[in-house]
Amino acid sequence: MTRLPVIIGFGGVGPAGRSSAHHAYRRTVLDSLPAAQRDHTLRALAAMMGLVRYREGGWQTASGDSITEQKIAPRFRQHILDHTLIRRLEPQYFDGDSMSVQVNLKMQPLAGKTVTFTTRGDDLPSPLPEGWVVHPQADGAVTVEMHAPAEFRVESHRRIAVQSAGQLPTGFDPAALYASRFHPRGLVMTIIAASDAVKSVGIPWQQLMHHLRPDEVSVYASSAMAQLDQHGTGGMLQARLRGGRVSSKQLPLGLNTMPADFVNAYVLGSVGCTGAIAGACASFLYNLRLAVEDIQSGRRRLVVVGNAEAPLVPEVIEGYHAMSALATDEQLCKLDGVSVPDYRRASRPFGENCGFVLGESAQYFVLCDDELALQLGADIHGAVPEVFVNADGFKKSISSPGPGNYITLAKAVAAMRGMFGDRAVKEQSFIQAHGSSTPQNRVTESRIFNEVAKAFGIERWPVTAVKAYLGHSLAPASADQMVNTLGVFAHELLPGIKTTPAIADDVHRDHLDFTLKDLPLPGRTEIGFLNSKGFGGNNATGAVISPRLAEAMLLKRHGAARLSEWQARREATRAAAAEYDAACCRGPMQPIYNFGDDLIDETRIEISTDSLKLPGIENPVDLHLPNRYPDMV
Repeated sequence: MTRLPVIIGFGGVGPAGRSSAHHAYRRTVLDSLPAAQRDHTLRALAAMMGLVRYREGGWQTASGDSITEQKIAPRFRQHILDHTLIRRLEPQYFDGDSMSVQVNLKMQPLAGKTVTFTTRGDDLPSPLPEGWVVHPQADGAVTVEMHAPAEFRVESHRRIAVQSAGQLPTGFDPAALYASRFHPRGLVMTIIAASDAVKSVGIPWQQLMHHLRPDEVSVYASSAMAQLDQHGTGGMLQARLRGGRVSSKQLPLGLNTMPADFVNAYVLGSVGCTGAIAGACASFLYNLRLAVEDIQSGRRRLVVVGNAEAPLVPEVIEGYHAMSALATDEQLCKLDGVSVPDYRRASRPFGENCGFVLGESAQYFVLCDDELALQLGADIHGAVPEVFVNADGFKKSISSPGPGNYITLAKAVAAMRGMFGDRAVKEQSFIQAHGSSTPQNRVTESRIFNEVAKAFGIERWPVTAVKAYLGHSLAPASADQMVNTLGVFAHELLPGIKTTPAIADDVHRDHLDFTLKDLPLPGRTEIGFLNSKGFGGNNATGAVISPRLAEAMLLKRHGAARLSEWQARREATRAAAAEYDAACCRGPMQPIYNFGDDLIDETRIEISTDSLKLPGIENPVDLHLPNRYPDMV
């Protein structure tokens, strides 16, 4: 019997805010929501951005003024709208108008002259450049006479061509939420996002572990670009060139495995399976595939899966700009015939566009098998029956798209048709497009969608693209799609590609419906296809089903009586999850961060032929391992 991987918790942080309780999704459809839901999400964002907090029995603004809960949303609405999603790059990252660069200057002494300067003797290069004569002075200073040409590097500043980005909400500083000394930004976001996901479950982690052996848990997570800011690989590579020193933390914390390692070591204390699969922009779906196959096979019963990426550093932006991949200010102005770009609409999937917009994000999900979910009384937000991954074969350009995505999408649709029939695929499914907002993507991806729709008899297949709001977060890009899809299931409202004024003429759309406005789809949002295309030929498509379909499957497998018992236990879980959401809306998020706590004393590990017992962990590791090759041994 194949176990069904169900989603029992999710959380994270990105340009749309906090993901748990569907707040990040709601930010993308804010104006289409009922007033109560809209105001709830605005209050959640106001707390996240430090605009308000609840203390001493009442609400206060950041300046300490009293404010009623009913006044929060209208007072801060415009500020929140202006300082979330894609917008002009803010100074908290770096000054895009005055980015630091090094200029090489070649100095040539005039004929018969020397160049003389004074410096500290300890700062002199060794060996001395040719033609330098040094004269010691008092207090460790020296005078240098330069008789031959030399090259100097001098700091300068210039404006970068790309000024738009999908940034975390203004005022939200994840590093301030725990003792994050010298942690790269992507790993700081990992702690916050994984904690959000675990707490959103509504069941304490230790209570979950009461039902599991420690080796029945997995964590799969990665980053595509590794940690490239000053506290990670970026700082390590820059240190000597900037006259500094490499720290002992920069190399290990820079690894792209760290988004999994930090979750194991500081959030969960897990000794279970772990892994970090990188597949460029499809990395989340690559990791999700491992989670799904683990649960389906019974190798693991609970998996935490996600990604984190913080690419808003000058070098990464410059790198993608050098590939002509990003939307520059100049190109955006040409598209609109203006002199000042509309940064909010810089990402325009399937419209007249000029490149993608980088964004930062960290998203995590808690999945388990259907039997465990019922046993726990866990809430089910959806299920993931299948994830398909295929490469492109021979390529001329490593960054260009290829045929692999035809295979992944066709197999995903075929799998869902096999499970739920033609009608479900034709009338109750939608696509979360990769939608990177490049001229090449709009043509190639739309052709794939159109051809698959034609083959399966799908007409007016709804297509949305969350990069319109969030930008391209690289490794977590399809995790952003997953968060949004869970919101679509809950609200039955598909976000329109509202930054795109019109679909471009070269987009294939005979069988597709690229919705440019939020589209209510009551009763028609049961299957979501997450599509991802990555540099190098990394293609993936995941099929996600609604909690309604998942419950119908549970009913068939487990029966009405068992399902009724689960639904009764689920009420307490939902209440606990709602209380966690309320706490986040009252003040700063409280992440899980256990540094140096509850360390395992290896001298107390007990090993027998039957089991391995770890101190401080309730259940032992089972060493009754069957022979999996009985026909060969």
